[in-house]
Formats: sequence, structure tokens, C-alpha cells
Amino acid sequence: MWKEAPARINARLELISRPCRIVAITGRVGAGKSTLAKRLGGVVVSTDDYLPDYEGLDPAERDDPRHADLGLLARHMAELRAGREAEVPVWSFQSHRREGARIVEAAPLVVIEGIHALHAAVAAQVDCAVFVQASTPTRWSRWEAIERAGLRGWGVDKAKVHFDQVADPTFAKFEAEYLNAAHVLVLNDQGVSI
Repeated sequence: MWKEAPARINARLELISRPCRIVAITGRVGAGKSTLAKRLGGVVVSTDDYLPDYEGLDPAERDDPRHADLGLLARHMAELRAGREAEVPVWSFQSHRREGARIVEAAPLVVIEGIHALHAAVAAQVDCAVFVQASTPTRWSRWEAIERAGLRGWGVDKAKVHFDQVADPTFAKFEAEYLNAAHVLVLNDQGVSI
């Protein structure tokens, strides 16, 4: 199913006649959301960039969508759909806070990827909702490889705690809602790649 995912998503998009179509990809940490977004092409915006600054926030609430700026993401999605650029925040996995912004140009395909890409705050903007699933061991092996490569700045031990005690339990609260909203389900137990 992983290999066929872009074709299945594109087939659904062909049924939508808009100058800008928006795909939203959700799934648990390490499921393959970012990789699938890159495979689809278009302009990619990550919900990670709308995360709150972690400093001063209870670690158990870091992935809670109440603290993410999903309202701003929805406005940016509307701007891109209307053919206007959006000034998207840039969130750093090294400092765990927003560090500036980048201009995202409008395009025929906009892909929103991240754990809360199908949250009710942004769902009205979505043309094709995608849910990516992968087993827990596969997802952790991907995240562990990212940490070992130094791409996220936490190190393996701290990342494992976040994975087990924050990321997975938080996503579990919304999983049924996101799964029910999905038009396309993608199974991704491919090997590790970073």
C-alpha cells in the first residue's frame, strides 16, 4: 500500500476541480507523514511549525493541539487556497521553539503534514485526508534513527520518553476522529530511512 499511496491520493484529487487542492496527512510520530508528503510533491507545510514553544510548558502537554496555533494554520491554508502567499512560522527541533518565518507561495497542490493535520480546526480546508499507519516498533526505529543522526536535538533516551509518554498517548486521544475523517488509509511498515 505504501508504494501505491501517491497514485491513490492523486486519483482522489483528480475528482476535485479547484485551482489549489489541499491534502492533509496525519498519523502517529514516525508513521511516515513527512516522507509521503515529499513523495506527493507540491508545497509542503508541517503542523510542527505551529507547535508552541516548549519552554515553560508541561512536557505532558507539548503535543496537545490546544497549545498549537492551528487557527493560524487554518488561515494560512485559506490564503494558499486563495492563491496568496503565507508567512509560515519555522519551528526548530534543536531549540524546541519558533525561530522566524518563511514565505510559502501558493501552488496547485498544498500538502499539510503532521500529527494534527486532520484536527477539526483545520479540517474544513482539506480536500483529501490521509491517515498513515505503522507499527510501534517500526515508528520508534525511524525516530531513533533520526535522533542518532542528531536531527532532532534530544538524544535517544529523551526522545524515547517523549515517544512513549507524550506523543503516542496524546495522539491516541484523537486517533479515532482522524481515522474517521480520512479518505485514504496508508499502511507503512517500510524500513528505516531518514
